[in-house]
Amino acid sequence: MALDLLPVVAAPAPACCTPLTSPAISDDDAQQLARTLKALADPTRLRLLSLIAAHAGGEACVCDLTEPVGLSQPTVSHHLKQLTEAGLLTREKRGVWAYFTIVPGAVEAVTAHLGTHLRVGAA
Repeated sequence: MALDLLPVVAAPAPACCTPLTSPAISDDDAQQLARTLKALADPTRLRLLSLIAAHAGGEACVCDLTEPVGLSQPTVSHHLKQLTEAGLLTREKRGVWAYFTIVPGAVEAVTAHLGTHLRVGAA
């Protein structure tokens, strides 16, 4: 007795992808934001930013920052360099000392990027 085989028909697969409802962060912006967040992802660096912001005029000399964080001047300078390269601080040399200030709008730009690109339904 021969069995007639029925043809196999594949059911249409449901769509697995939902459309974007807002633009996602660009690759360049993601790279820059990741560098900035990496610089911020250190408790000493966060503390240094806070100390600089708390100083009169929003600027501080390296010599003002070593004792509060309990680190040597070369270590503090290394952290400040990382924050400067991330675009969060500016550095001004005065004689043998370096003075640092927070770049106006830099912290707000980080939070704006996060708010814009990581909020569900962001437009």
